Amino acid sequence: MPKAALYCRLSVEDGTGEESESIRNQRILLIAYAQKNGWEIYDVYEDEDYSGLREDRPAFCRLIQDAKNKKFEIILCKTQSRFTRSAATAEIYLHERFPLWGIRFVTVVDGVDTSKKENKKARQINSLVNEWYCEELSENIRSVLRRKMELGQFLGNYAPYGYEKDASDRHHLVVLEAEANVVRYIAKLYLSGLSCKKIADQLTLENIPTPSQGKQKRGQDLGREACNQWGAGTVRKILKNPVYLGHMVQGREQKISYKSKKTMELPKESWIIVKNTHEPIISEKVFVKVQKKLLKNRRGKQSV
Repeated sequence: MPKAALYCRLSVEDGTGEESESIRNQRILLIAYAQKNGWEIYDVYEDEDYSGLREDRPAFCRLIQDAKNKKFEIILCKTQSRFTRSAATAEIYLHERFPLWGIRFVTVVDGVDTSKKENKKARQINSLVNEWYCEELSENIRSVLRRKMELGQFLGNYAPYGYEKDASDRHHLVVLEAEANVVRYIAKLYLSGLSCKKIADQLTLENIPTPSQGKQKRGQDLGREACNQWGAGTVRKILKNPVYLGHMVQGREQKISYKSKKTMELPKESWIIVKNTHEPIISEKVFVKVQKKLLKNRRGKQSV
């Protein structure tokens, strides 16, 4: 009796909202299909909230390692897109590695079966359709997000230092007075002649919580340890940020590809700037003075 590994996956990109797409229902379908064909179930591998374009899915990685170690003979999925939405990944595993490892890949709904040479073209067409779907979805999402940015809605995971998300509208920023006072203090110290490094040292000396410490204190999950010392880069970033004028500045960077998490910085003319979307923390007069001093100091360093 051949052993079968059952693989289930679900993510937002698949979001039909239909109960039939749930992990539970995929599992029930695959178990019934395996039993009908007389296959022994080796294990059930499940990834939830993972894109089909990613290869770092925990259960997917475990499945591939077990396949390589020949712990089963069959991999069973609901559809080819449950396994992957990447044409390159499908080609590597379905047509190269799985045959090499003696693994048969089967799907219940779209009739994929790598033991049948005659449906190779269908598998390759599936791969292209799955990838086109992801590309189109990515473009649609980008378009929707851009429109929201153009309306001045804040879309970041965390509010900029000095602000917090409005409890009644998470796309609107409200002043967090304790941090806003620090922003004003930083601008004052810089205009008095202190460098960004000396300002950072002063803030640390005065035990003023860093931005990450503030987020952590408010119960926000940073996914890392909060930094307990101010840095010159953080100070400079605050001094340069027009958000403190009450303007929303977004779209500064863009993903290189819908397949990648990596981003690239966009030129300033491509940024999306919407004025007067929230309460300012510093005046335009002070902000302009700070920018002139930053520019002057930068030119001074370049000429040295």
